[in-house]
Amino acid sequence: MEATVRWTGPHGMSFVAETGSGHAVVMDGAPEGGGRNLGPRPMEMVLLGTGGCTAYDVVVILRKSGQDVRNCDVQLKAERAETDPKVFTRIDFHFTVTGKGLKANIVERAIKLSHDKYCSASAMLAKTAELGMTWEIVETA
Repeated sequence: MEATVRWTGPHGMSFVAETGSGHAVVMDGAPEGGGRNLGPRPMEMVLLGTGGCTAYDVVVILRKSGQDVRNCDVQLKAERAETDPKVFTRIDFHFTVTGKGLKANIVERAIKLSHDKYCSASAMLAKTAELGMTWEIVETA
C-alpha cells in the first residue's frame, strides 16, 4: 500500500493525499492552526477510515452468512488525549444495520469478528483507545 501527501503551499495548511489506487482527497487544518477548513482534518480521516474498515467487514460477513443486509451505517464518537500526541483514548461505534429478516446473533457476531479479527484499523487504534460497540437492527420491507 502506498500514498503520497503533498502540502499545497505556503498560504495555508492544506494537503492533497493521493492513494496508490489513484484516488485523491484534500485534508486541511482548522483556521486557528493556519488552515482554511477546505477538507477533513487528518485525524478525522483516521476515524473515517476505521469506520469504513469495520463497516466493510460487517457487510461482507453478513452477506457470507446469508443475511439480507441492505444498509450498514456506523456512527463514531471519539475522545482524544489532552496532551501531545493527542491519540484517541476512546472510540464508540454505533452500527445501524438495515435488512430483511436479519438475525440479531449474526449481526452481533459480524461486529465482534470485525473488531476482534478482521479490522486492521480498529486493531491499531485499540492500542491507545478503549473501543465501545453498540448496534441496532432496522427491519426493511
